[in-house]
Amino acid sequence: MQALTSALVAGREPDRRGKVRDIFEAAEGLVIVSTDRLSAFDVVLPTGIPGKGRVLNQLSAFWFAELAAACPHHLLSVEDDACAAALGAWSPELSGRCAWVRRAEPLAIECVVRGYISGSLLKEYRAQGGRVHGLDLPDGLTEGSRLPEPIFTPATKAQEGHDENISAAQARDLVGTEVYAAAERASLEIYRRAAEHAAARGLILADTKFEFGLTEDGLIWIDEALTPDSSRYWPADSWAPGKAQPSFDKQFVRDWLEAQPWAKTYPGPALPDDVAAQTAAKYQEAFDRLTGPPQ
Repeated sequence: MQALTSALVAGREPDRRGKVRDIFEAAEGLVIVSTDRLSAFDVVLPTGIPGKGRVLNQLSAFWFAELAAACPHHLLSVEDDACAAALGAWSPELSGRCAWVRRAEPLAIECVVRGYISGSLLKEYRAQGGRVHGLDLPDGLTEGSRLPEPIFTPATKAQEGHDENISAAQARDLVGTEVYAAAERASLEIYRRAAEHAAARGLILADTKFEFGLTEDGLIWIDEALTPDSSRYWPADSWAPGKAQPSFDKQFVRDWLEAQPWAKTYPGPALPDDVAAQTAAKYQEAFDRLTGPPQ
């Protein structure tokens, strides 16, 4: 299978491009195409991961449907015919990759929920003596430790480089008190339900990132939904605090890149076929387990 790294609709270029998704203006909304591009260390790599975009698109569709009661969302359809009608044209390679969605005004913050400590939160915890985002966490937490309860940790949206963690007060200044409260409630409720669903399938949802937007009807959930690109999933049967946890995402890619003589600046190195294949298999395994029956 060949990776799709750029979307064209009958020769038409996207109106906007993200790291992974290409966005087209469409009738009554937008059509978002999930490509096979992969970013690591904030650099889009020259090698795509075959089939990754379809997995992301279909998994988002699953979660939007599964958790619609927790928060209204932007998804109208992922059916090829509906997306083609919205676009007014079609290209066969887009099959399974497209989402026709409502328009919304995105919030100026990333909405992150963490049930376990890892990554940037662990660095902040160590640097600030146990205080993160204005919250005091218990002493003695280590890589992979479970938090007493999930916490909402907003971040800025960086145009380049990493998003930066901010306090609740800073986030309220950016989006307003009422919108912040609604986003926090929705994020924690979606996380709670998703974590329960994942646990029944032998997976830990360690943390996840949400995006929300405003419409005339109020706050809605937008962008992607609980995919391995936006969420950290760990196998429950091998979870052990105090070490890095195996994950269902681009960990193979990160590990390989860390061993390369690369300064983590553009352009990134091309990936070997086996690394791309192993990464694709991990994304597919996450999809199969999350959308399948309880174990």
